[in-house]
Amino acid sequence: MSAKRQFTLKSGLLGLAVTLAAGAVQAEISDDAIRIGYLADMSGPYRDLAGPGGLEALRMAVEDHGGSIHGAPIEVFSADDRNSADVGANTVREWIDQRNVDMVAGLVASSVTIAATRLLAEHDKIGMVSGAAALSVTNEHCTPNHIQWVYDTHAMSNGSARAIVEEGGDSWFIIAADYAFGHSLEADVEKVVEASGGKVLGKVRHPLNTADFSSYMLQAQGSGAKIVGLANAGADTVNAINTAGQFGLAESGQALAGLMVFLNDIHALGLETTQGMQLTTGWYWDMNDEARAWAQRYYERMGSMPTMVQAGVYSSSMHYLNAIEATGTDDAATLRAWMGETPVNDMFTSNGVIREDGRMVHDMYLVEVKSPAESEGEWDLYRIVRTIPGDEAFLPLAQSGCHLVNS
Repeated sequence: MSAKRQFTLKSGLLGLAVTLAAGAVQAEISDDAIRIGYLADMSGPYRDLAGPGGLEALRMAVEDHGGSIHGAPIEVFSADDRNSADVGANTVREWIDQRNVDMVAGLVASSVTIAATRLLAEHDKIGMVSGAAALSVTNEHCTPNHIQWVYDTHAMSNGSARAIVEEGGDSWFIIAADYAFGHSLEADVEKVVEASGGKVLGKVRHPLNTADFSSYMLQAQGSGAKIVGLANAGADTVNAINTAGQFGLAESGQALAGLMVFLNDIHALGLETTQGMQLTTGWYWDMNDEARAWAQRYYERMGSMPTMVQAGVYSSSMHYLNAIEATGTDDAATLRAWMGETPVNDMFTSNGVIREDGRMVHDMYLVEVKSPAESEGEWDLYRIVRTIPGDEAFLPLAQSGCHLVNS
């Protein structure tokens, strides 16, 4: 029997068990408590896109469940992974050994996420990944115990790069962050550009948290490429865009393509600098009434509108807690089966589907940054150009390298 068939059969049996257990006399929650650890960059380049705001989103999910489920209190603790795989792995190991953690949320840097989810799988705990973008998280590094919620490099490049090439931006120079996420985004962008009829004229990589992008921009200018693609995120993207402005890339006929741009980046840079930029996002606070209502609650607590990662932390945590509510247990296999069988319908998405490789498939959005004249408020930054259906945005399951699918 194939692994995929085994997974489907196991999920079906577990789903039946979940249904039969819905009216069980008492819940079976280990240690009589639900323990969640939030692991993210709390002080470095990814602080604003996830960081303390993601922790607050997690707390909102806990509060929306009344702070306990079936009489078991929900305990939350957090740590700064400092974008180090070693620090992240040691933290998760300590949480498992000493705090009996049930689930780890956040998980932003791809290298940290891969190390952490490996440990979670070994100890049969759950990981809800909201920030890591590397496609490998649910490809070669997939496990039965973690779910990648918001985006991945395939979805981000498939939206932005394809649209830009189709509009005439057919020659590219890529500036990429020199670690797992940047490598993955660089490779996916190059693949999409070439498949769309464009060419990549050159590439360069920079260390995480680079302050000076001068040499990289000089190389980009020298390439003569129409598009300078930024395969980085957070403070690196902001610094790169600012340097491009100082070097007059626009005046020389070159355009920037931010391939992993967040709401906080646009807000920090301002509409004068970013107007007209097209980018892909997995969620936007003003996309519908439900998103607006939740975002307003978040704004009242944090003083800023949430990024797609922070919204993803809330959504993924709610789905996990809903699973405990429905099944009466914190057993990882039972929860993973329930989450896979239950569509995601909330302020983040409608009819999101969690596949056996751990990818949560949902619609993505191609947006354009508004001009100052178009914007009606401080956080009124995007105009949605089009919706990218989930089955078009994400890598088809048939092409997955995940051992849960193909072995």
